[in-house]
Amino acid sequence: MNDDKAKLLRSLAIDRTGASAAGGEANDRRRYGVWPWLGLAAAGVAAVVAIYLWSGAPAPDRASPVNARVSPTAQPQPAPPLATAASRDRGDLSASGYVVAQRKATVAAEVTGKVVEVFVDEGMSVKEGQVVARLDATLAEKDLELSQSRAEAAEAAIGAITADLQDATRILSRVQTLSQRNFATDADLTKAQARVGVLTAQLKQAQSQFLTAQIDAKRNASVLEKHQIRAPFAGVVVDRSAQPGEMISPLSVGGFTRTGICTIVDMDSIEVEVDVNEAFIGRVKAGGAVNAVLDAYPDWTIPASVIAIVPTANREKATVRVRIRFDQRDPRILPDMAVKVTFLRDANAGAAATTQSTAAN
Repeated sequence: MNDDKAKLLRSLAIDRTGASAAGGEANDRRRYGVWPWLGLAAAGVAAVVAIYLWSGAPAPDRASPVNARVSPTAQPQPAPPLATAASRDRGDLSASGYVVAQRKATVAAEVTGKVVEVFVDEGMSVKEGQVVARLDATLAEKDLELSQSRAEAAEAAIGAITADLQDATRILSRVQTLSQRNFATDADLTKAQARVGVLTAQLKQAQSQFLTAQIDAKRNASVLEKHQIRAPFAGVVVDRSAQPGEMISPLSVGGFTRTGICTIVDMDSIEVEVDVNEAFIGRVKAGGAVNAVLDAYPDWTIPASVIAIVPTANREKATVRVRIRFDQRDPRILPDMAVKVTFLRDANAGAAATTQSTAAN
């Protein structure tokens, strides 16, 4: 047992003599093996530099290490050509905008009153002058009756004064005849003349009062007519604002007073308004052909044409507004729809632009 332990301990002991010999050999390799390798590396670098200088290749760009690794056979890519006016003119110009109605009105009353009836609803077609609503006209009717009564009273006064004036004129004629024959005194003649003058003035006053009463009656009749709210033009009702029982006024006088009855749009006045970048506005001409496509119907191309170019630019957006008309009317085209338009170029203009571009090149 003890012999086995001794053998085991001897087997675990480190051989110092072998380690020293091995360490000496490693030190010798480190001392004498590095210099030959360094010499070989320097010779290789010198050979590469010599070959490079002998070939006459340009020096690589030190600022870009990627360029130093580019193959000598790679061909440089040509720079893209700059955009010119001719190249910018090629193709059709597109823009986006909205369908608008040139004739669109919110129908309102010219007098303040309570809505009694509304005769229209959204989507209903109306004619010019058609009654769309009626206001309470009780007071207006009474005012008209009163003014008409005053006119009748003034007319009756004119009749009475006219009769008195005719009688006074006959009396004056007789007094003048008697005065010439010395059968009437000067006092009688003066009295008859004064009565004729007074009655003449009273007649003029009655006539003026009658004229005033007539004007007042016409005014009250016009006010009464304004309680019937009518459509200013033929169109389609797109919005109904007021309901029976609400107060309506031409001016907003409170939170519970409306200013409009309904909104009417003339569908025959529908057109398109788009904003075109001012850099390309020279390609848009009045009367030019246009293709319009509604966002609601992307597969439907509507022929159109340019009405006019609004002679002002938007400073903030650098755009110019262009008005476009539809060549055909369709009930599917509604106000405020989004639309995209393409300004078409005719064949002659395209050929001229191509010729100019070729000549310039």
